[in-house]
Amino acid sequence: MKLLLIGSGGREHSLAWALAKSPRLIKLYAAPGNAGIAQVAELCDLDVSNHEAVIAFCRAKGIDLVVVGPEAPLVAGLVDDLEAAGLKAFGPSRAAAQLEGSKAFTKGVCDEAGIPTAGYGRFDTCDAALAYVREKGAPIVVKADGLAAGKGVVVAMTLQEAEGAVTACFEGSFGEAGAEVVIEEFLQGEEASFFVLSDGTHALPLATAQDHKRAFDGDEGPNTGGMGAYSPAPVLTDPLIADVMKTIIEPTIATLAGRGTPFKGVLYAGLMMTGDGPKLIEYNTRFGDPECQVLMMRLKSDLLDLILASVDGTLATASAQWRDEAAICVVMAADGYPGSYQKGTEIHGLEPLSTDRLEVFHAGTKQDGERLLANGGRVLNVTALGSSVLEAQQTAYEAISKIDWPEGFCRSDIGWRAIERENNS
Repeated sequence: MKLLLIGSGGREHSLAWALAKSPRLIKLYAAPGNAGIAQVAELCDLDVSNHEAVIAFCRAKGIDLVVVGPEAPLVAGLVDDLEAAGLKAFGPSRAAAQLEGSKAFTKGVCDEAGIPTAGYGRFDTCDAALAYVREKGAPIVVKADGLAAGKGVVVAMTLQEAEGAVTACFEGSFGEAGAEVVIEEFLQGEEASFFVLSDGTHALPLATAQDHKRAFDGDEGPNTGGMGAYSPAPVLTDPLIADVMKTIIEPTIATLAGRGTPFKGVLYAGLMMTGDGPKLIEYNTRFGDPECQVLMMRLKSDLLDLILASVDGTLATASAQWRDEAAICVVMAADGYPGSYQKGTEIHGLEPLSTDRLEVFHAGTKQDGERLLANGGRVLNVTALGSSVLEAQQTAYEAISKIDWPEGFCRSDIGWRAIERENNS
């Protein structure tokens, strides 16, 4: 099969790396890709927001399947337009992608299906939203309704912080994404990520992971797109996974199917393990980043087979096999991230690092002749396997010590919750 992969981050590099192992694959293209993806795919200078150009490329190259990595093209309806042109695509329709594209939409699905989630209010005027947060008090969570590149959520620990977040949304800090605001109760507990594939009718559980959102050690500093992850997440035990499938995932799939907008693709549930059981924080409609990287390291099954089962509606007879080992991903970011940072700094020392136990996935890189340059905020994803999270952590940080990139930084404690559990067990 000839495939086109849409995206340019670490998630897409790990997907390309996994897809490249499939015996079904004849040729892999990526648009726009990055320096790491170029090792396993041919990069294409395509404007992925121009759906007609993507369709024309697919026809010219005889593409059999388009795999969409990031959320923005899904919410923009790329899959709808590809399918209307008679092309196969992996990912949800524009309507189903509203699970990520609109926080209010997801809350409506939760109301309709009786899915456990945080109590909330939704507002399209600043005054009404401010009145709500003053009534409820802090801590409280303020979310821009639409896509805001992972930056539209504020966990406000004080009333002043909550008021500032509401005002920022309505003053245009997040563009159209902040035209409506969802304000949620603050949930106590431990967060975890759970991934499933859906073909519109059936849901196939994949694996669990836990992300580290804060920039610095000890979960301090500003929120980021993710500074690291590990899989599996021990907090999500088998009985809890069964509970999540029954009370959250399956009702979601059934509700969207009943609405005539079936969900096909990856459904990523951000969960809070509360004293009352698992509750849905939010949905993403694609693989997480950096969670995808640890999932791909642990996946034993052919990723392309699983994707095709989702697209073709045959997940009921599919299964996913996983390594028993743990995987950990440590993100190396440019100094200053998630604030302002410098692009174009040179990276050395990656070439000898890859083994069957370790892979360095590129997130924000570009090739300049013989030089490898940083080209984003999150730049490298050092991802390792281990018999325990501690062993995987040690392998990842040993590799990081060999990377020569003075302008980069990383957290030194990725996986600490799981390691704490391992030490106490």
